Amino acid sequence: MQNNEELRERLRRINGKGFKAYKDLEGEYDLGPCRLFIDHVQADPFAPPSRLRVRVDQSRAKFPPDLYGTASRRTAAEDYLTRAFGRAIDRMGTERRGTGHSGLIRIDRCGQEVLPRTSMVINDQFVEARVVVGLPAIGRTIAARQAETMLLGDIPRLAAQALYHQQFSEAELQKHVELNEAQDYLRHELSGRGLVSFVGNGSILPRESGVSDRPLVGDRVIPFQSPPQLEMELSLPDGKPVKGMGIPAGVTLLTGGGYHGKSTVLRAIERGVYNHIAGDGREFVITVPGAIKIRAEDGRPVTGVNISSFINNLPFGQDTSRFSTQEASGSTSQAANILEALEMGAELLLLDEDTSATNFMIRDARMQALVCKDKEPITPFIDRVRQLNSELGVSSILVVGGSGDYLDAADLVVMMDEYRPFDVTERARTVALQFRTDRVKEVSTEFGRLTPRIPVPSSLNPERGGRVKVDAKGLTKIVFGRNTIDLDYLEQLVDPGQTEAIASAIVYALKRGYIDGRHGIREIVRQVFRDVEEQGLDILSPYVGQHPGDYVIPRPLELAGAINRIRTLKCR
Repeated sequence: MQNNEELRERLRRINGKGFKAYKDLEGEYDLGPCRLFIDHVQADPFAPPSRLRVRVDQSRAKFPPDLYGTASRRTAAEDYLTRAFGRAIDRMGTERRGTGHSGLIRIDRCGQEVLPRTSMVINDQFVEARVVVGLPAIGRTIAARQAETMLLGDIPRLAAQALYHQQFSEAELQKHVELNEAQDYLRHELSGRGLVSFVGNGSILPRESGVSDRPLVGDRVIPFQSPPQLEMELSLPDGKPVKGMGIPAGVTLLTGGGYHGKSTVLRAIERGVYNHIAGDGREFVITVPGAIKIRAEDGRPVTGVNISSFINNLPFGQDTSRFSTQEASGSTSQAANILEALEMGAELLLLDEDTSATNFMIRDARMQALVCKDKEPITPFIDRVRQLNSELGVSSILVVGGSGDYLDAADLVVMMDEYRPFDVTERARTVALQFRTDRVKEVSTEFGRLTPRIPVPSSLNPERGGRVKVDAKGLTKIVFGRNTIDLDYLEQLVDPGQTEAIASAIVYALKRGYIDGRHGIREIVRQVFRDVEEQGLDILSPYVGQHPGDYVIPRPLELAGAINRIRTLKCR
């Protein structure tokens, strides 16, 4: 290991040279307050910034092992330190120091969720921040004095402010860790209580705006309060009680007039698969891990999916037991989304009629009379929703404001009235009996077999121009070889780092031979996540010796969703 004076000497030696001379800096340095690892130097000032690690040994950092002793606590501690390091960068106010990215110091930024990520590592030996740095240049000429200020001044100061336990409020850090642990604990408790979701009393569900995930504030915000009939009490790990609305397994309707908050509740339940920071408002909105939002997705590719439980008897005898298309309609895309989710073991389907295909959700008595069943290939969701629960153990929560026939299928009906929930299940049953529909159930068969699909390896080519070209573009796009994977409608993706990890995970599965023409999509995804659990997210990095700081754990459902949306995919 080299020391800070040797780094200073190297910088002065390359001052004024071409940018590629920065490569001489790669290596490990003892800077006193921290150790610096320069893992990768960018090709030029305009290329993606250089990747560095900043490490402080625990003999100096002195974080108590209790803060990171379990997976849940470690995730929370790393999240807390990532946020603290980001705030330290903001306070320091790093300035532009030349051309392109010159002067940039950045660590991955966290949102409202607390998720395992690669931006920070804490263990018994050290605490380590993974950052990107834009090495300074004027044009493409090295500006060594500015680099010296960054690497020997800014970086050690950041380490001193954000990687030492003494810099933090013990109570605040402990609270962050314990809140994350409590949310994990409650999620684990749901199935034992027969629940698929829990919405805590006092939760703030509305968001600041359509483009902000922060909680709405103001006098008109109404905290959530469970209807008395649905209120239950759960216990936190420390024995403290938390009360709220428990949503049992089965078929639940969220109904009410427009703009009364039913979709807001559903969106909170969607995000309840993740833990949230204190002050988010959804800290105790907890949903089972296998919950997935289902919607229509016109134009998406579908490959070899058995959608015959919902769509059959197409004109010209088109087979729907292995249905493929490059441009799915609303109904076929929604059917495929459900079957793909079931293939992955989803336990809860979340649907909103506003984002669903009407002809997929319902066919009322008048349309049944006008268009006979022999001429209608779609079996609507209303005729399968109870089967999904009774035969497969899959629950559903639906936002319904205009399809009263769903009252016959519901176990629970919650009405939102001016953002307040009311249990109207008995009233709904009375209405259903009083206003009987002449609608005929259009299915008499079992739901049908879930057919695993085995990807053909040669159909997934990440190369372009003879080189692997896979790159995440923000939250919803992945460049995969010559194709673009569109993830716009995987609505439970919340962090661009998840998309980064998904992109690398697909390449990883190909390189490891998990996509081998013998294993189905579910088993491929399981193998990837088994490796991640055993060895950490770093293993997904395609670059040897480069420790990624921008991966965030996705869910298996979203990784499978990305694979399913590759337009060249072929399955058997």
